[in-house]
Amino acid sequence: MKGRISKIGSYAISSSTRDCISCTTFNILAPIYKRLSRKDQSIRESDNRAYWMGRNHRILDWLLYERSSIICLQEFWVGNEELVRLYEKRLGDADLLFNDCGDRVAQLLHVELVPPYSQYDAHQQVLIVNTHLLFPHDSTLSIVRLQQVYKILQYVESYQQEVNLSPMPIILCGDWNGSKRGHVYKFLRSQGFVSSYDTAHRYTDSESQKWVSHRNHRGNICAVDFIWLLNPNRYRKLLKTSWSEAVFGMFRYLLRRASLTAEDAFAFLKTDNAGDYITFLGFCETLRQLNLTGHCNGLTKKEIKDLWIQADIDGNGIVDYKEFQQRIWNQTWSEQRDAEDGEAKGNQEQTVGFSVKNAVLFPPEVEKGVWPENYSLSDHARLTVVFSPIRMPCSQLVS
Repeated sequence: MKGRISKIGSYAISSSTRDCISCTTFNILAPIYKRLSRKDQSIRESDNRAYWMGRNHRILDWLLYERSSIICLQEFWVGNEELVRLYEKRLGDADLLFNDCGDRVAQLLHVELVPPYSQYDAHQQVLIVNTHLLFPHDSTLSIVRLQQVYKILQYVESYQQEVNLSPMPIILCGDWNGSKRGHVYKFLRSQGFVSSYDTAHRYTDSESQKWVSHRNHRGNICAVDFIWLLNPNRYRKLLKTSWSEAVFGMFRYLLRRASLTAEDAFAFLKTDNAGDYITFLGFCETLRQLNLTGHCNGLTKKEIKDLWIQADIDGNGIVDYKEFQQRIWNQTWSEQRDAEDGEAKGNQEQTVGFSVKNAVLFPPEVEKGVWPENYSLSDHARLTVVFSPIRMPCSQLVS
């Protein structure tokens, strides 16, 4: 992992805008997904390919010009060998392969900021991840999407430990193919990440209809493109704990969608067991019936075992009604709020993080929840966030 990152190197970012850097995420829309009108269908395939090659070159020119910005693109077009070689040479070594049915990847960049951005630290650094999660075409893929985020966070955590990094900001960019109401959003919030756009506009987690960034292939408009920020002053739960909470949240959602009461749900998990407790076999059978296992996209044996360990609080091999209530039915998301109790306090070691100065979407209509019909560059909006370095105390992991 260290070797792959070192090949990418430390990218120096300079700008005429003192003390601020910007980060842009944009799903440029691969031409394989382009919706063609009757008129467009008359265009020869070679002409269409030439158009998209030219557009990708213009975007690459934009990348070279926008030296003050971190640009994260999705839907890379592989129809041109020159662009493929450029991608593999400059970015391929930073890829994290999910190795799942979606054939998706994430990229991790370890970036060093140079003056004037490093006003607090001569070697201020930040970790940046760019990804594009699987679209939830059916319910079996919801767990895959959680697994993809879990792999990203595991990868970042192991990289930090391997190269012995000091606390630093972490930015996650991309097309997350899920809204603020989804399990992925809640999982990232439980790890202390904040949506930069919502932070800039002071939207709460419950305000899910204020803005949109995508019109999907079903014609629905939704907010799926995010730039997440985790500052080093945020208290964080252990990653495995947050992962278990995320899966149990999906578990609970499926049970409540079936209109089950707490007593009914407990009886459902007991299956045919005559005792007043849930066994591991009954737990596994319930997961299968809820379609979370029993297929190639389901939970792995290790993930099932980890969930059981979290549910069996006293470790006696069974889950009683009290444990069921505490860990499965009434367990609440440990969302990291922007209130003072979510941040580090006291005389702790100081480090440098980011404040969100501004965040904008283009085209501007999407900021009001409207998708403009005359916008044809992509079926995604472009999101840009401006960050400013600030001094803050370090936090710590909490169990």
